[in-house]
Amino acid sequence: MSEKEKFEMEFEVNSSTSVLFNMISTPSGLSEWFADDVNIKEDLFTFIWDGSVQQARLVGKKKGESVKFQWLEHHENGLKTYFEFAIKVDDLTNDVALMITDFADSDEVEEAKRLWENQIHDLKTTIGSF
Repeated sequence: MSEKEKFEMEFEVNSSTSVLFNMISTPSGLSEWFADDVNIKEDLFTFIWDGSVQQARLVGKKKGESVKFQWLEHHENGLKTYFEFAIKVDDLTNDVALMITDFADSDEVEEAKRLWENQIHDLKTTIGSF
């Protein structure tokens, strides 16, 4: 498997940090915008999209701030990749932003960014953040 390229994105989200954290850290929240269904057993999240199943281990969580997952398939292939959701609050304006950190093959980064833009659009629609 080829080396993955890290990329980061930032999205302004008109939401309280508690609502946003629930949407990025719980199976019920994630299943409203990220995947069709999400199940959890201990620290293993199972994401289901159109019948396709992928599993990720929760490898980091800071209450109210961030969650970090690693796809099992990547871990099994020796990759040190992950995807992370981090909530950032501007000290001056109190604007809330969601930071996404992810990895993709270098020739697929733009496609991965477009996918995240669509996912975050779904998140904003779900929480009424427009």
